[in-house]
Amino acid sequence: MIADLEQKDNSHLYKTGIIQQTAYWSTVKKLQGIDSLAYNFRTKAEDLFCQPSEEAFVVGDFLIMLQNLDIDHCIAYVPYGPETEPSEEQQGYFLEQLSEALRRYLPPSCILIRYDLSWQSQWANEDDCYDLHGNWIGFPSKRVQEMRVNFNTEYGNLRKANTDILPTNTIFMNLTQSDDVLLGKMKPKTRYNINLAKRKGVRIESLGLESLEIWYELYRQTAKRNNFFLHDINYFRIVLSARANNSESPADVYMLVAYIDDEPLAAMFLVVSANRATYLYGASSTENRNYMGTYALQWRAMQIAREKGCTEYDFFGISPDADPAHPMYGLYRFKTGFGGEIFHRMGCWDYPLDKHKYEFYSAMEFQNQRYHL
Repeated sequence: MIADLEQKDNSHLYKTGIIQQTAYWSTVKKLQGIDSLAYNFRTKAEDLFCQPSEEAFVVGDFLIMLQNLDIDHCIAYVPYGPETEPSEEQQGYFLEQLSEALRRYLPPSCILIRYDLSWQSQWANEDDCYDLHGNWIGFPSKRVQEMRVNFNTEYGNLRKANTDILPTNTIFMNLTQSDDVLLGKMKPKTRYNINLAKRKGVRIESLGLESLEIWYELYRQTAKRNNFFLHDINYFRIVLSARANNSESPADVYMLVAYIDDEPLAAMFLVVSANRATYLYGASSTENRNYMGTYALQWRAMQIAREKGCTEYDFFGISPDADPAHPMYGLYRFKTGFGGEIFHRMGCWDYPLDKHKYEFYSAMEFQNQRYHL
């Protein structure tokens, strides 16, 4: 299937709304000490889409992160890639052939390739995965998923990972609509809170590196309140300051802060790439929550995104359903209030290169499951 595969300079990664597949993101990761590699591939269109096509071949690319496990082992991680999405029947075969073509390019110490797929889940449109009220009830078992994805492959090697790295569930907002239409599609409480923040005098400012401590204090409060991992401030300094302006896939990063008078209420990182704006990180104060700063912040971020030419807004992470027991339920309740369409991704799929070492790694990883970037 893969007619050609060749490495290229990361600066030549194609323009895309998936920030994790941009030259900007490779720069971020390089500054964080993670090496990355970019590749072009070419394959027959009819093999990808199971139907005749005007184009004889499809050309795509993808970015791989090489993540060291220890001095002797590493994994190849493809964040939200490759972007090219084959027909469901060909997805497993495409990943298998791509993996086999990649073998000779990866170091001998690499024990697996992990594809964190942004493709829509093959089960997203199946009635069996929803309850009588239309609520998503999740994927079938790993065994069922693997049987389906490996159908039509030669070796049957693809494995559903024990953990998903990037969020598999999100909400996309269509930004081509007017303010009135967007507001009209929101839940009444969300619309009310946006207007309440405006009446109370909440303002939104876009700040630079010199104000990073403002963000970090809000982030510190949020981490303590929700008991999640606290990144070092340098992590966010890199995200905000990294540039790939001389590349084919740069990104613009905005640190937005909501204020009441001189008191910061909430903050977020908005990343604009191609036609998509992504709400990448968010934080809020433990105090003064009655000013609804988080609602004003999201609404202003959508307006900025549209001003920058974006047609869609990615909320980047919710729980898969409205289950109050899920650790991301609070995000689900907050983000679904803005309207938009819930989107379920395929999540992480592994292609073992060393089966024995992969089984050991998989068992160890199962004990420490979490989202991370």
